[in-house]
Amino acid sequence: MRVFLAGGAGAIGRQLVPMLVGAGHRVFGTTRDVARAEWLHSAGAEPVVLDALDADAVRNAIAAAQPQAVIHQLTDLAAGFAPEQLRATARLREVGTRNLVEAMALAGAHRLIAQSGAWLYADGPLPHGERDPMREQGPDDPVIGGIAELERLTLATPGIDGLVIRYGFLYGPGTAYAGPSGTPPPRVHVAAAARAAMLALDRGSPGAYNVVDDDPAVSNARARAELNWTPESR
Repeated sequence: MRVFLAGGAGAIGRQLVPMLVGAGHRVFGTTRDVARAEWLHSAGAEPVVLDALDADAVRNAIAAAQPQAVIHQLTDLAAGFAPEQLRATARLREVGTRNLVEAMALAGAHRLIAQSGAWLYADGPLPHGERDPMREQGPDDPVIGGIAELERLTLATPGIDGLVIRYGFLYGPGTAYAGPSGTPPPRVHVAAAARAAMLALDRGSPGAYNVVDDDPAVSNARARAELNWTPESR
């Protein structure tokens, strides 16, 4: 399968590219950084250097790649989750997702798997399932609005076969947290997060999946049942 991986050299991308290449997929991985493009090439992907906020660049890249699926792992986060990084990531989720969806429509691509968050559910009965509502956005909180727009574009755009993977806070290589003990819940290992995206390519149905370690507050039952995923899937 031809797979366009937006955010191919990020924390999840670095785990996901070898999985996809090893399974025989042809991977087009994006990055803004030439040095990271070299890593993508060494990992077996075809690097695409672009800014996801540039609609023309995204449109041209997807037209050239002619992907059968797009995996959206775009963020602009680093250790500490500084406010400016949260705002930049919210913009990527809003504008970057819109650019991907519009480019997919022009290229005739339909399957989109996008990164979301399992830590934004509104208060209510536990454990939270995928149909539970998300928290309302506060006046100084860009995160919820960005995720809400990403999910709307992914799940409600006509012609898009969209899935959102609601990850817990990531821990492991390339993330802000070394291990589960210091990571706020819900949480998930970065390699298990990547494996869920890989499984969703072939097994996922439109809609949302919670991808988290076993947690009393958030259910991962749908991912277990439909994707054959577990927190140990790495």
